[in-house]
Amino acid sequence: MPFQTISPPAPAGRLKAARHPPRAAPLLALLPGTLFLFAIGLAGKFLESVEQHLRVHYPFFPQVEYVLWAIILGLVFSNLFTLPRILLPGIATYELWLKLGIVLVAARFILSDILRIGGLSLLLVAVELVLSLSVMTALGRIFRLSPKLTSLLAIGSSICGVTAIMAAQSALDPTEEDTSTAIAAILALGALALFSFPAIGHALHMGQQTFGVWTGLAVDNTAEATVTGAIYGGLAGRIAILAKTARSAFIGFVVLGYAVSWAAQGQAARVEHKALFLWQKFPKFILGFVLLSVLASVGFFTSGQLTSLANLSKWAFLPAFAGVGLRTRVRDLVRQGWRPILVGVLGEVFIAMLTLGMVLAAYHGAAR
Repeated sequence: MPFQTISPPAPAGRLKAARHPPRAAPLLALLPGTLFLFAIGLAGKFLESVEQHLRVHYPFFPQVEYVLWAIILGLVFSNLFTLPRILLPGIATYELWLKLGIVLVAARFILSDILRIGGLSLLLVAVELVLSLSVMTALGRIFRLSPKLTSLLAIGSSICGVTAIMAAQSALDPTEEDTSTAIAAILALGALALFSFPAIGHALHMGQQTFGVWTGLAVDNTAEATVTGAIYGGLAGRIAILAKTARSAFIGFVVLGYAVSWAAQGQAARVEHKALFLWQKFPKFILGFVLLSVLASVGFFTSGQLTSLANLSKWAFLPAFAGVGLRTRVRDLVRQGWRPILVGVLGEVFIAMLTLGMVLAAYHGAAR
């Protein structure tokens, strides 16, 4: 989904663009919130260093990575305070930083790694897609959710969370309430994954690669999947990105299928040019990921340049991780009622357990 800037708020409190804004205005509007993202990310790094210093003198002190500190700080700000509206456009850039980080981290993968790990991931993704769509649809009908809300939850849980829901919004023409409910449910479940998945991984003594593939398959949002993997370990974070990227590649096909189905019922616009539709919905950052990996594989970059790209990816992830916490608000979740959340929880638990079994079976005997 292309990134769109938001005009700064008018004095009356409504988001309204000026009639003749200066050309620099959109970029300037992003600056406060972007700086806020980096400030939270750097504060997370600082707290990590303080915590490491304390562990020298107090070994029992828990080890918390900067990734989790940044998320916790974001959650505190978003749920305990009302953020100034001037920060909102810049905070929305967290997804842009996330995709930039994903593209840059591709330099750590050579093409043979992508083909080896990605091939198995694609097979697992295909199974996950069919089961996730089927289970969420069945649960939506059982709990009598509106049909389009059920479709949005199924699409979001099977592909890439909020991004998939927004991609489907224009094609399915759901109500604003259905869209906001689906987004709130998916965000809440992604926040739970940040804490539950690493705990399960450690309890089962999962290896970095196994955990990364499981995270990429089972966690909905690209941001939460990336963060969950990074919390578990550096390699797990990179593998999670790879598995999640393979999963995200199906977004156009799934959304197209739902769009055609709803159009056949006369409840959505017809898709006239299906090839163009697929291209419009396809996540373009995946192309950047593959291109950078190809360049790294053929020796286009020196060792020093690869190290610099890896460092740049960490800087790009810094504001992205902060944004994950800032966009998660408990009050938005409470407003939506219990049925969509229950459907989401039941479906996500089922998919998490199923994909965990598939991954453990597929990688049985792999090096830890």
